[in-house]
Amino acid sequence: MSENRMQDHTPDPVPEPGPGAPTPPIPITGGAEHASARFGTTRVEVPGEVIERLRGACASVTADRSVVAESSRDWWPLAMTWAVEGQVPALASVVARPASKFEVPDILRICNEAKVPVTAAAGRSGVCGSAVPLYGGVILDLCDLNGIVHLDATSLILDVAPGTFGDHLEYALRNEHNVTLGHWPQSMALSTVGGWLACRSAGQLSTRYGKIEDMVIGLDVALADGTAITTGGNARQAVGPDLNQLFVGSEGTLGIITGARLRVHPAPVHEERAAFGFATFEDGLDACRRILRRGATPAVLRLYDTVESQRNFGLEDVNVLLVLDEGDPGLVVAAMRCVYEECSTGSSLDSGLVERWLGHRNDVSALEKLIAGGLVVDTMEITGPWSKLPEIYRGTIAALRGVDGTLAASAHLSHSYPDGACLYFTFAGKVAPDAKDAYYRAVWDAGTRVVLSHGGALSHHHGVGINRARFIRELPGNSVPVLAAIKQALDPNGILNPGKLGLPSPFGTHPFAETVWP
Repeated sequence: MSENRMQDHTPDPVPEPGPGAPTPPIPITGGAEHASARFGTTRVEVPGEVIERLRGACASVTADRSVVAESSRDWWPLAMTWAVEGQVPALASVVARPASKFEVPDILRICNEAKVPVTAAAGRSGVCGSAVPLYGGVILDLCDLNGIVHLDATSLILDVAPGTFGDHLEYALRNEHNVTLGHWPQSMALSTVGGWLACRSAGQLSTRYGKIEDMVIGLDVALADGTAITTGGNARQAVGPDLNQLFVGSEGTLGIITGARLRVHPAPVHEERAAFGFATFEDGLDACRRILRRGATPAVLRLYDTVESQRNFGLEDVNVLLVLDEGDPGLVVAAMRCVYEECSTGSSLDSGLVERWLGHRNDVSALEKLIAGGLVVDTMEITGPWSKLPEIYRGTIAALRGVDGTLAASAHLSHSYPDGACLYFTFAGKVAPDAKDAYYRAVWDAGTRVVLSHGGALSHHHGVGINRARFIRELPGNSVPVLAAIKQALDPNGILNPGKLGLPSPFGTHPFAETVWP
């Protein structure tokens, strides 16, 4: 085993946290106060008497145009192209910012009685438009509901508020309590706990720690009519269906998460890193499959195709696999032994490549530069079984490249499990300004339908939002009516984040329906 193949040491300290506030994805040309709505959906105005009632129940309610416009968008890349034109997807009427979780039920009760839509938001880091208020109404900004509420160090249970930004949470857990949640998405400084739960987020260490749905023990939820409930709460229980999982991933359409109890882990004391190269992407996929099949769960397994290996590491004609594991030394050593054995079919690379990735893994600045430069860019993360991943990779890359205007399409594997993995596709295109929307839709249609036709899942961790809603009814299994029935039971007036998850809305048609696309 060559020395440059492996690097082991104590994990690096957690970086100082950022501002703990939403980060605008790109400036709105002409200023937020002058922004107009891109979609022609009906904008529900909030009557004056309802605003006054909200002000009696909520710490802060504002109709300031700049605040409303900035609060009405997220990091959806297509909407970023509209910001260059001085537009946001849609505009709320007011922004309500509660100071405590106990204000949320009253806010919902008022809006439900008035049949005013409510869209929950915090970091607004989503990339599918989940936090966009399609039909106006109220943006429920949860950023002031933040911080660690309680930590049971004996049981390793964290009680945390939903507006807590990820980097602030992990910094406090490591430095004040010597534990980790193990959840580190690329949007770490942009996203919040509530957003992670609402969209089934995945962190970059998910192969070791799981996705956010694997970490949740219990939730506090406010329903549309103002009822406050608590779900779960115990390590394991057999008391009917797991209601935690009803709200995790529901994107604010079934209830508003006002608190969460999550599993944490002792802070890692040992770390090992390694890097390998494979002749084909399929060879790398098979190595990752074999590692997971043996029961090893290294925190990071990231396999890049040749395009992304060259772009990220300057290496030609090789598919780079990065491996990092952390935790108890005995477990890490055992997992990495499996890694070395299963990667013997590849070549050894400098483990310093892992350090290069760590140095820029949370950098999202390139997106704004590319879009401001006139390109249409986005990422498409999906999941599928190991047996289908090679053909999903080949077919999806071909489909993305086959759309007129595409300049580049590539992929990497970012999250692995015993039964399958997540492939993360990236595309970039250059078309005439008035053709950007049509190109974007064509690329998503082409790529998504290949994935679905080969048995892949629509999303792994970005969720559905606006962008993927049109595909929901194409999914196999005929389960959409069941979800719609649950929505009707919990939110009969349809006020909670209407227009998302492909669910019907009483406020109008979906803007990405075939006949409504701009």
